[in-house]
Amino acid sequence: MSQAVLASETNRRQLQQIISGLSDGVILLETDKTLLWANDAALAMHGVSEVSQLGTDVRQYARRYALRYRNNHPLALDSYPINRVAAGETFSDVVVEVRAEIDGEARHWVHRVRSMILRDSQGAAESLVLILSDATDWASAEQRFEKTFNANPAPAVICRLSDLRYIKVNQGFLEMTGHARDQVIGRSVYELDVLEHAEQRDLAIERLNQGATIPQMQAELRLPDGGSKLVVVAGQPLDISDEDCMLFSFMDLEPRRKAEMALRQSEERFAKSFRLTPVPTLLCSAEHQQIVDVNEAFLNTCGYASEELLGKTVQAIGFIEESEAGERLFGRLEKHGSLEAQDLKVRKKGAEVIDCVVSADTVSIEGSPCYLLVLMNITERKRSELELVTAIEEVMRDASWFSQTLIEKLANVRSAKSVATPGACSADLTAREREVLGLICQGLADKEIAAQLQLALSTVRNHVATLYSKLAVHSRAEAIVWARERGLFAGVQRVRKR
Repeated sequence: MSQAVLASETNRRQLQQIISGLSDGVILLETDKTLLWANDAALAMHGVSEVSQLGTDVRQYARRYALRYRNNHPLALDSYPINRVAAGETFSDVVVEVRAEIDGEARHWVHRVRSMILRDSQGAAESLVLILSDATDWASAEQRFEKTFNANPAPAVICRLSDLRYIKVNQGFLEMTGHARDQVIGRSVYELDVLEHAEQRDLAIERLNQGATIPQMQAELRLPDGGSKLVVVAGQPLDISDEDCMLFSFMDLEPRRKAEMALRQSEERFAKSFRLTPVPTLLCSAEHQQIVDVNEAFLNTCGYASEELLGKTVQAIGFIEESEAGERLFGRLEKHGSLEAQDLKVRKKGAEVIDCVVSADTVSIEGSPCYLLVLMNITERKRSELELVTAIEEVMRDASWFSQTLIEKLANVRSAKSVATPGACSADLTAREREVLGLICQGLADKEIAAQLQLALSTVRNHVATLYSKLAVHSRAEAIVWARERGLFAGVQRVRKR
């Protein structure tokens, strides 16, 4: 053996001793493409314990191990890193997926590979070296990030800081904006400006150029259809495949803006209706019954000026006549949230008391619960009802007053409403119906008429119903008025009931 060969062998053994303990995998090849040696780390990265299990040469290695790119495309044989270094090529940072069946079990690794060519003193290639690092955990983490990024409903895009071009976009961003994926990937942040009209745009651009965190801020995101969308945008720097990147994440504020606009429009319509309604209406807080607003009709009815009411409590003003009634009203509102048609006595500013019917409901004004009270002044109706009750009591005390005075009044009203209005005449009535009408004018009840005419009570009631229909009346009093208007039974004396 020559001295040169001996020296070469010695150097090779020393090299093997040096690299055998490295954590990176190292594979040595002869220039004729045979596999010469591999350290323990390289063997472990292939799931074997001896170099012979890798294959004796490049071709056997390719039969035992299938290599793919990260996009799942298989490598052609001449693109295998082991073939490229055998062809004299040097490269760095080639990432490949390695698949093999070891002891009947499918195995999978991700290798990051670089090459080196060792040359002798004359510059001729002496040994070929592949240096491998196990990137399986890194690839698994990246894959998990990829899946999480794509599945995350929060809209997001990632741009590369070296050229500020988008390299990733998730479905949430595409759905929020209406962009297609190819309208985003590869474009720069200036073409698709996610910081347009941002509240602190200058700060955001500065942080982007520094690769620093961009705080949350509102921005107006331009849409492909020419519209825009209000969003909150934030930026977070991160590393993807050893490249500095910026993750932009978004929150869509458009639904909130639309809801706020709808609420504002609704409140405007409520305020307009509140002020224009002719019914007295009051709005007070639910917690303390502090008056928030009153409409013009309320001021006119109760005689107050608005500055005398706003900001004061209902109890302090004392416009509810009985404090117990006010407590019952607000107690019921607190329990049920609404009430309908409750009688209430209201004291006007000049101490005059009026009768009202109040209905109320709970409404939300700027997020605070309030009570809306609607009042109806029924003082005149109450007075009319009282007069009617008094009249009825008078009738019950003196039937003769009913037969003379009240009937005359009814006749006058009837004649005033029936001027030039054709109606039934006495000739339209049968003899029996005339008899029944005459007895009605005498003040007899159905049972008394039945006894006098020797008819069944049901027959009399049928005659009375037919009379009402023919005469277009609805009561005995109206039937009597109808007969008096036509001078029927004028000489008949009414029967006095005792």
